[in-house]
Amino acid sequence: MKAMPWNWTCLLSHLLVVGMGSSTLLSRQPLQLAQKRSLVTFRGEPTEGFNHLVVDERTGHIYLGAVNRIYKLSSDLKVLVTHQTGPDEDNPKCYPPRIVQTCNEPLASTNNVNKMLLIDYKENRLIACGSLYQGICKLLRLEDLFKLGEPFHKKEHYLSGVNESGSVFGVIVSYSNLDDKLFIATAVDGKPEYFPTISSRKLTKNSEADGMFAYVFHDEFVASMIKIPSDTFTVIPDFDIYYVYGFSSGNFVYFLTLQPEMVSPPGSTTKEQVYTSKLVRLCKEDTAFNSYVEVPIGCERNGVEYRLLQAAYLSKAGAVLGRTLGVRPDADLLFTVFSKGQKRKMKSLDESALCIFILKQINDRIKERLQSCYRGEGTLDLAWLKVKDIPCSSALLTIDDNFCGLDMNAPLGVSEMVRGIPVFTEDRDRMTSVIAYVYKNHSLAFVGTKSGKLKKIRVDGPKGNALQYETVQVVDPGPVLRDMAFSKDHEQLYIMSERQVRE
Repeated sequence: MKAMPWNWTCLLSHLLVVGMGSSTLLSRQPLQLAQKRSLVTFRGEPTEGFNHLVVDERTGHIYLGAVNRIYKLSSDLKVLVTHQTGPDEDNPKCYPPRIVQTCNEPLASTNNVNKMLLIDYKENRLIACGSLYQGICKLLRLEDLFKLGEPFHKKEHYLSGVNESGSVFGVIVSYSNLDDKLFIATAVDGKPEYFPTISSRKLTKNSEADGMFAYVFHDEFVASMIKIPSDTFTVIPDFDIYYVYGFSSGNFVYFLTLQPEMVSPPGSTTKEQVYTSKLVRLCKEDTAFNSYVEVPIGCERNGVEYRLLQAAYLSKAGAVLGRTLGVRPDADLLFTVFSKGQKRKMKSLDESALCIFILKQINDRIKERLQSCYRGEGTLDLAWLKVKDIPCSSALLTIDDNFCGLDMNAPLGVSEMVRGIPVFTEDRDRMTSVIAYVYKNHSLAFVGTKSGKLKKIRVDGPKGNALQYETVQVVDPGPVLRDMAFSKDHEQLYIMSERQVRE
């Protein structure tokens, strides 16, 4: 496929119609047909870059967040309506934004990068947050992208001052008889006094309500947020927490992160900066964030450590893989992509691994840590929150699977890494995205790569080994971006890449 001077969103028609007649062999005819199918493509304006993609699971419509524009597309990638979000006069040093008060900084025409795109199904609206004006959001009607609201007059309305599209992640928690809440996790780009790194916000029914995006709870001493202490930057000047993925399951909300820390190499007295991948867990109903727990994650294969998280996706085990892992078919699994090592964030090595985590095993490890801490064993062990050396306090109480913390022994870090199960590795073409699906009891993973290829992998292959059964060049140039989504009927897969600038 010839490289084009625009961005691509690709639709793979009937991607999941793959023969599964044998437990160890894929039928050849559908595989050959899949190789011959053409890709449907959509291109935006030549000056745009694509940032985020979501699919309405009720209608099948696609919402695409781009630089300066939001698109609504049909399932076959026809443009139904667009909404312009930029550019506008701005300066990232203006705080509050110049739309709130006069800014003394020089203003210039500035692009609006889409940093978060969420569907609020309960209120039939799209939440589109950009990089302009310290990260304000528009609430757009799903039907026609009409602007329902754009709150900007309070500091709670500025969600993130970072200009990168992969810097913010949001998870909506919905209720039948109450206003929903939005958990927001964001990099702060050295501005911890302005932006909490993680918080829970109100999603009011009225898109123009004064309380939209207000903290779920906030008083003089406690709030539904966690900020990075300014002292942390004296130890690691470029400290930040990069949020790669987020989801809710059961009573909890989870975020998968990448964050720097200082460690002493074996045999050395000096410390060096490395990056550690961690899972963050919070109770949905915890308004004071006393349930905040971090646990490091990674995987290893043949003596090689894969520790830099690239992408993740929550799926189910399926019957075949479930039997292998000893879990129910409907058990939650995290499909993750890691690159090799710990020392490079922006320029990850090409060696990468597809690993799976059983979510219950992570939760069991967290419960064990909570139980030991409430027996008074160890310390809180969270260096970046300045509680690494604070001793755990003993308390007589029962800690079950749904324990949501007290105003003691929190926030809490787990020191021992939870290791995932490596199922596939790639040494040359770094894996950059992942999505998974259960098809006729089999667990299938679809992995995008740096060069723009899509790898189709049967995770529960013969003798318990993963089987890569097809590789397709889906975008050129790559890489395939993190956001991939299935169509409403799961017969198509939408894949997105960003235009590359080359020297």
